[in-house]
Amino acid sequence: MNLEETSLRLLKDALKILDEGFTSLPAISAQVAHDPRLAAVMNEVAAKMQDNYPYFHPLYAGQMLKPPHPIARAAYALATWINPNNHALDGGRASSAMEKEAVAQIAAMFGWKEFLGHLCGGGTMANLEALWVAGQLKPGKKILASEQAHYTHHRISSVLQLPFAGVASDNRGRMDVKDLEKMLEAGDVGCVVATVGTTGTGSVDPLPEILKLRDRYEFRVHVDSAYGGYFTLVGNVDAETRASYDLIGQADSIVIDPHKHGLQPYGCGCVLFRDPSVGAIYKHESPYTYFTSSDLHLGEISLECSRPGASAVALWATQRLLPLVRGREFAQMLEASRGAAVRFARRLADDGRWLVPSAPELDIVVWAPRAASASEISKSSQRIFDAAAKQSLHLALIRLPVRFFAGHQSEFQSDCETVLCLRSVLMKPEHLDWLDRIWAILSRVADEVLTR
Repeated sequence: MNLEETSLRLLKDALKILDEGFTSLPAISAQVAHDPRLAAVMNEVAAKMQDNYPYFHPLYAGQMLKPPHPIARAAYALATWINPNNHALDGGRASSAMEKEAVAQIAAMFGWKEFLGHLCGGGTMANLEALWVAGQLKPGKKILASEQAHYTHHRISSVLQLPFAGVASDNRGRMDVKDLEKMLEAGDVGCVVATVGTTGTGSVDPLPEILKLRDRYEFRVHVDSAYGGYFTLVGNVDAETRASYDLIGQADSIVIDPHKHGLQPYGCGCVLFRDPSVGAIYKHESPYTYFTSSDLHLGEISLECSRPGASAVALWATQRLLPLVRGREFAQMLEASRGAAVRFARRLADDGRWLVPSAPELDIVVWAPRAASASEISKSSQRIFDAAAKQSLHLALIRLPVRFFAGHQSEFQSDCETVLCLRSVLMKPEHLDWLDRIWAILSRVADEVLTR
């Protein structure tokens, strides 16, 4: 059995406790309890769901897909029996309180005690809210992000009708500070997005230098740490990367995705603002709804209206079990993922068949097979990717500028501007123990492909 079943047992026992909270109500009959069609439909669903890559398995080392923790699965499912809506306290009293507590624990990772924040559907919505606030405070001014930042920033800027420009990146996929300053000199920039953990290479923008420029040019700094934010808890990143993490708390806004490294089901994002007064920007009036409480409704500080309280319940339960504290179990899981990436990258670099453009900053490794030209490298990468999948090793592909391989460019002909590379996101703690098996399959496949 590969799929865990612990959450099912937890759920069954917890449902009995939840039901005891409503014993004062008249009993109702379960309208679908004995419907014979239920089993048939569920079995059909299960059969259709087999048409998926094994995202939960350590041999899936491709995209950033991480299984939820069993406690998150069980807590999320439990909440759906009530189906709370965290837009207002009327729709989710307990789950709203759990959201506030869980979000405060996330903010505390970055040293924030006074802040404004909430959960949302994911990183895209969280980043939209952060850039919307930036646009309200710096109307009409430009949004800047690295050319290696997530494409959502350009798209969101277009939705918000704010000008956008991409900043050049260095050969490690980080924002080029010199290019940034040239763009700032025009005086038309309202917000700079610093990516702490790019989704392509896991690169961390140089936040110390960006913050120094803010002192001179007066723009907002938004940290998009949707992927990499939780790595602030680990102790095994290098000193340069650590320096950026130590200053995240000086940003004006932060985004982090619990549905990535936070062990949550999709979709669960989080946006945080250092200045709580930005809540006034969200102010709205509703002619109906919420009169049962004078306390702050989460819907009053969110662009989204209806939001699943189940996401908050699952996150609260997970953080209750695995506190967001350095040196504790959750942080150790991240350190294992980071350790796996470092070991894997070293092994690749020491093997004559591969080119590694740079050491990983987090837990994403990018590499490519050696060949006579950039175009041949790309063809070999595609063949290895396809062959590995047939051996149940699922990798990913990424197209990068050839200049990312500046340290190796004398070894192959640069006959095109980009090169297709192999990529692995080693975000499961189990990847550390599975490296030998992953390497064995990759090595066997490479021997078959590269000797043709």
